[in-house]
Amino acid sequence: MRKALVLSLLSIVLGGCASEPAPRDISGIWINQAAIDEAAKGGGLLDALSSSGPTLEWSIDAKNAKATWRSSFERDEGTLVPDGSASWKVNFYGGENTDLKLEGSELIQSATEFFPRQAFVRPAQSDVGEVSRGTNADLFKSVHFEQALKSAYLGGEWRVLSGAGQGAKVTFSPKGQVSGLPGINGYELCLGGDCATMSGGLDSLWLQQGEMGAAHIFVRKGRTLEIFEAVDVSAPDEMPQLYPGKREWALEKL
Repeated sequence: MRKALVLSLLSIVLGGCASEPAPRDISGIWINQAAIDEAAKGGGLLDALSSSGPTLEWSIDAKNAKATWRSSFERDEGTLVPDGSASWKVNFYGGENTDLKLEGSELIQSATEFFPRQAFVRPAQSDVGEVSRGTNADLFKSVHFEQALKSAYLGGEWRVLSGAGQGAKVTFSPKGQVSGLPGINGYELCLGGDCATMSGGLDSLWLQQGEMGAAHIFVRKGRTLEIFEAVDVSAPDEMPQLYPGKREWALEKL
């Protein structure tokens, strides 16, 4: 009788343990597709990002209980703690925490006092490729998000309507190369932070040839893209204050 009772109690305990589902593995990269979709409508870039952000990318290593959060200019790493089979808490230094949960194929970042509810998806394989984070600057970049954003926002072919190279076809690659603009072979979009502050909230991008480059102001309206010289009106000891100067190019998406 005693042996039967012990076996019965043991089966209840084991059955209870077995009924607890193991946490699902959410390791990898998750990007803010809603921000990309909003930008792809062809309007202002900073406006699109602010309406769907501020989080642009999550990088999660469940095996080592790490979760890295990136915005347009910040990066923070927290400890990932399972809170069920499809929900987690990310505890950051200083006592702040964020709730994450899976809803279908989306990873949801719950709303907090500071952030709205945000949804993330895994990036398409064609948008990602191998990404090297060899420098300190790279650590703060949402590289996977940025590649997907560049493809959606500036992908395809453009034609120069006015400016140097008029009539030429221009392409902007997801990895930051430019072809078709005379004297330019690389670019970076300003997604926020100091570059947005310096331009007074106007959209800006960095255009360069080799190691030399300069900031430019741009205006995107549907299938047209105007790129202006950025004029710095600040004093020598002040942060740059950039305003649009002469228009250098007008492009039309084909």
